[in-house]
Amino acid sequence: MARGNTPGREPNDQGFDEWWGILNTSDEAAYSQYPLWRALGLPAPQIWEGRKGSPSKPAAPFDMQAKIFMDENVAKHSVDYIKREAKDKSKPFFLYVGLSQIHPPMVTHPDFAGKSTGRGGIYADIIGEMDFRVGQILDAIKDAGIENDTIVVLSSDNATGGVLGAGGGSNGPWHGNFFTPPFEGSYRVPAMIRWPGKIAPAVSNEMLAAEDWMPTLAGLAGEAQRMPTDRPIDGIDASAYMLGKSPKSGRDTYLFFSSDGELMSVKWNTVKVIFRYTEGIEKPIVKPYLPLLYDLSSDPGENVNLWEYNMETGWMFAPALKAVGDYMKSVAKYPNIKTGQEFDGYRQ
Repeated sequence: MARGNTPGREPNDQGFDEWWGILNTSDEAAYSQYPLWRALGLPAPQIWEGRKGSPSKPAAPFDMQAKIFMDENVAKHSVDYIKREAKDKSKPFFLYVGLSQIHPPMVTHPDFAGKSTGRGGIYADIIGEMDFRVGQILDAIKDAGIENDTIVVLSSDNATGGVLGAGGGSNGPWHGNFFTPPFEGSYRVPAMIRWPGKIAPAVSNEMLAAEDWMPTLAGLAGEAQRMPTDRPIDGIDASAYMLGKSPKSGRDTYLFFSSDGELMSVKWNTVKVIFRYTEGIEKPIVKPYLPLLYDLSSDPGENVNLWEYNMETGWMFAPALKAVGDYMKSVAKYPNIKTGQEFDGYRQ
C-alpha cells in the first residue's frame, strides 16, 4: 500500500520544502522495547528528515526515550523554521506542526511530570506540555514580528476515548469515542483559528470539516483562484465567514466514510442519518434494516432514533439522500483514486 511512508510519497515529495518527524504512528516508539521485536531482527523505528529534491533519511532512533522529548524537538524545529523563513517579510511560508501527544505510548516530559497533581495525572501533565509547546510556537511568531500577518490554526483529527491508556479527556454529551464511528463522539472536535486584526474573537457552532481548511486558507490568503479546477474539491471556502462577511460557514452537510471507503452517515445541519455504525474497535460494523435518524439539537447523545418513534420525521431523510446522490454523480464523473494508484489528472 503506497502511503506517506513510501519513497516518492513522503512530505518532501508532496510539496514540502523540508520535514522532520515520523513516517507512521507514535505507536512505533514502543516497538523496540519488546524482546520478540528484537529477536525477529526487525529494524528499529526511526525519526526521519528530508528536503525537496533529495531522498529522506533517518535522523535518530524513535524509541521510548525519543518519545519523551518528541514534542520538545518538534517545537524546536518549528521555531527554527519560523526564524529562518520570517527573515524575508515579503515571502510567505507555510508550517504544518504535528505534535505526537497525546497519542500512545503515554509518556511525560520530565519538565511536566507530576505538575498537574489533582487535575488528572499523566493526562493533565501531557496537556500541559502541549499548551506549552503551542505557546513556544506562538511566541516565535510574535518575536519574529509577523504575528499580525500570520494565520494560526489549531485542530484535532479525532475525538477522545478508546485505548489511550491514561484516562482523561471528554466528549461531553456526544455519543461514543474515537473507535465508534460515525457517532459524534468519534469525529466531532473543536478547532481554533487566529489572525489578529482580521478574524474577530468569537465562539461558533458553525459546521466546518478538516478538508475545508485548504480552500479556506487559500481564500484568506487571496489565492482562491489557485485551487485545482480539474477535479472536485471536497472542502468549501469558509473565508468569508471567518472574516465576518458572511453569517454562515457555507457548509451545512457532511458525509462520513469508514476506513473501508464506504459511506457511514450524512449530517445535514443538526440532522444525522446513519447508514452503518460500530460501537467499538472490537465490534463489527452494523448496517441497520433502515437508516437511523437523530436530531442532534435535542439529542446530542444520539439515543432516540426518530424514525422508530415518529415516521412523520421521514422528510429529514431528503436532504441527506440528496447529498448522497450528488456524491454518487461526482464519483461517476471523477472516480475515486485507489490506494497506491498513480494519478496524473482526470481527462477533460
